[in-house]
Amino acid sequence: MLRDGPQRHSELLAGIGGISQKMLTQTLRRMERMTLVRRRRYAEAPPRVEYELTGSGRDLLVPIHALGAWVEVHGAEVNAAPHGETEP
Repeated sequence: MLRDGPQRHSELLAGIGGISQKMLTQTLRRMERMTLVRRRRYAEAPPRVEYELTGSGRDLLVPIHALGAWVEVHGAEVNAAPHGETEP
């Protein structure tokens, strides 16, 4: 969601879907600690907060997109494989 630029918390929540506000907040804080996301607070009334990718966060998009492409090609095969350990 942040690849196209800064987003507010409410925009991220609506755009991602299927995630609770608490989980999104925890994930954003973790990504901020990992220096993947920058939180920017604007001194306005009411206060406005935006999240954006840092340089390292943008660099991470390359392998994430590569993994997504791999899943599109091989995902069905992986899902069809038996899950769990089998003995030889």
